[in-house]
Amino acid sequence: MSSLKNRVQLIGRVGQDLDLKRFESDNIRASFSIAINEVYYNEKNERVENTQWHNVILWGKLAEIAEKFVVKGKEVAIEGKLVNRSFTDKEGNKKYITEIVVGELLLLGSK
Repeated sequence: MSSLKNRVQLIGRVGQDLDLKRFESDNIRASFSIAINEVYYNEKNERVENTQWHNVILWGKLAEIAEKFVVKGKEVAIEGKLVNRSFTDKEGNKKYITEIVVGELLLLGSK
């Protein structure tokens, strides 16, 4: 049961091209967002589409693979963990962000 703690699996489409950052320590980070679309019918039998956006982070070798193959519109499957962090913006306001740090990436279908 411990393998189920903080585990996220999603399939969605990449929302924008990667934001790639290389660090002096030769580490690399790729970030992008994915869109997950849900379609359902409400009580009036009207079709409703809901899109959820998720921030995604990849490190090291996974980031290098993503740099070569992940582009806007590409369908991907990811597995990782949720990470919450906070920072202070330029105006001094504290901001909170939730990201998925990816441990596995699977490239699906075409763009």
